Amino acid sequence: MSQKNDDGKRSARAKMLEERAKQDAKARKVRQLAAIGVALAVIVVAVVVGILIQSNRSSGYDAAKDAPAGAVGNNKLLIPVGASNAPSTLTIYEDPRCPACESFESGMKTTVNQLLGQGKIQVQYHIASFIDRHDGGKGSKNGANALACAQNAGLFHDYHDVLYANQPQETDDAWANKTVLIGLAKQVPGLDTPTFESCVNDNSFGNWVTAVQSDFDKSGYTSTPTVLLNGTSAYPTYNNEQISPANLIKWVDAANKGKQPASIPSASAEALASPTAHNSPAPSPSGS
Repeated sequence: MSQKNDDGKRSARAKMLEERAKQDAKARKVRQLAAIGVALAVIVVAVVVGILIQSNRSSGYDAAKDAPAGAVGNNKLLIPVGASNAPSTLTIYEDPRCPACESFESGMKTTVNQLLGQGKIQVQYHIASFIDRHDGGKGSKNGANALACAQNAGLFHDYHDVLYANQPQETDDAWANKTVLIGLAKQVPGLDTPTFESCVNDNSFGNWVTAVQSDFDKSGYTSTPTVLLNGTSAYPTYNNEQISPANLIKWVDAANKGKQPASIPSASAEALASPTAHNSPAPSPSGS
């Protein structure tokens, strides 16, 4: 074999080895990319599964388990006052720190109580707490929790009236001090108890308060008070008429035409028709 042929064979072999090395390198690169792709896919799937699990946990949260006794509606987010079989429902969205809510309550409380005492309506309260976000503080949430504590004790309505009669200025976060809320319970016979005090101090219905506010955020309503008569907005107007005590009575009577009012025990009706005035000044803070 000539030297020329031998050199040619070695050159061909070298080229073959070089080509195989290139192919092996390419194959390794493909395998590496595939492995990276699989790893990324696993990560993406894990993230998606995590999001879905968290979403299911959030959407699956059952506020009813944290609700005060007697709460009604989807997930028990509403506090009812009056007979469940009353022919009309007045739904009121309020924030305890809301001055417009206090104005509504002071102007309409006697009329609403009269309609309750006559069995013509049930009122369902949706206790929002968004003013804490706007003005800062804890008063709305603390007030909402205290109202839930009063509901759990069967004394929501009286305590609700006391809070609005003693509402501080919106920018005064007086109810960040829970002792103020506890002190106001002294104006409601039977509410000033260790159980109520513990409920307020421990924020026992805090999760429920958060769920109620989340529901308000999703409702499409943007301010309080929002008042609905049988699902139709009744504040500040209803059927192009301005709300007033006389008009509210007229609207309810029209809505109830041909329907029987609920039967209300005479003692309860008298108490509602002649509500006790709760106008004592709020006690001074005595602690934090």
